Formats: sequence, structure tokens, C-alpha cells
Amino acid sequence: MRVRWLPGPADYDTVWQAMRRFTQARGPETPDELWLLEHAPVYTLGQAGRHDHLLNTAGIPVVQCDRGGQVTYHGPGQLMLYALLDLRRHGLYVRDYVALLEAVVIRCLADAGLGAQRLAGAPGVYVGHEGGLAKIAALGLRVRRQYAYHGLALNVDMDLAPFAGINPCGYAGMATTDLKSCGVSWSLRRAGEHLSSALVAALADHLADQHVRVSRQENSAHDPSSPSLAH
Repeated sequence: MRVRWLPGPADYDTVWQAMRRFTQARGPETPDELWLLEHAPVYTLGQAGRHDHLLNTAGIPVVQCDRGGQVTYHGPGQLMLYALLDLRRHGLYVRDYVALLEAVVIRCLADAGLGAQRLAGAPGVYVGHEGGLAKIAALGLRVRRQYAYHGLALNVDMDLAPFAGINPCGYAGMATTDLKSCGVSWSLRRAGEHLSSALVAALADHLADQHVRVSRQENSAHDPSSPSLAH
């Protein structure tokens, strides 16, 4: 697994096209990569994103891309982790992969002393905020053949005002926050190193668990004392 820091704030379209080229050119032996960076200000719409979720872009560029989901904002002070992964290599289906990404973020925030959770029907990670919940991390993926790209965005220490110009992830009135507002003073570098290390470890753990399950199933199939499923 190669982990790369890209210079930034990076132009969104440039990085997106680089991900697409990498994914198009890769094969079964291509090592996976994690790209860490922050973007110049941009709103991005998923491939089925609705423009009516753009309320007031205030001159911020809008890019419609090929990830899933609706609209979000990227800008300086937000950590982007783009995971260019062979899901088959890691024994992952897309739904399992989404759950793994959310779990990794929740675990990292717990390490920072911040409680976080999922929200049913709204992928991402949320923290307590003014008696409700606020989104602190967003997910967006694309899978071509077995190869995934795009990834997740974690709000670290950023200007949150542009989120007011959209319905974040397609939800009107959804609150957003960042680590700084929650009392966590992590640099972008620290957040990126922590998150990427946790993701690499989680992928290894998932694959190891899968190998154990397969081994147990094979042992059970060859154990004459196991109950037969034949009729």
C-alpha cells in the first residue's frame, strides 16, 4: 500500500482525472494507493447529483463528477483521503467497504477523545452538535470493475461557511462541523497520518478475519464429526 501526500490546495478536477487514469490503467497486480491532500474551494456533485441542492455558490466552482452521492464542499483545512483500492483483493463488497470507512473515522475520532456515530440512511460520520448531530466526515465512492476510487473527507480546521450554500449531501439544513470546533486541535498532517494508518490496519484486519472464517469453514467441511447438510 503506497501512501502519498499530494501538494495543495489541489485543483479538484486535476486530482479526479488522475484517479480515473490510475484506475483505468491498473490491473490485478497494481499496488493500492492512498492519496492525502486538501483541495482549493470547490463544490462537487455526484454523477446523479441534483443542481437544486446548490443554493448559493457565491462564485465557488462547481464540478459534477462520477462519485455517488449528492453535493458537498471541499476546501482548505479539510482532509481528503482518496483510497484507490482493489476491493476483491481485500475481500470487500461495496457496502462492507462503506461500513469499514465509517468505522475507521469513528475510531480515529475516539482516539482524539471525540464521540462519533453513523446515521441510518445518510452515509458519513456525525458528532453531537447543539442538541442534535452535525456531519464531520463525508463519503463518496466510485467502483469500476473491482477497483474503487474517491474516498472520504474529514473536516479538520476549515471555513465551514460554504456549507451554508448547499444542502450538504442532499439534506436541507444538515449541520456541519470540524475537529477544531469540537475542541480537537489536530493539524491536517496529523489527521492524515492517523487516518491513513488506521485504514491500512483495518483493511489488514478485515482480510485476516476473512481468512480465519474461510479456514474454519474448510476445516468444518473436512471434519467427519460435523453434521452433514446433505439430505
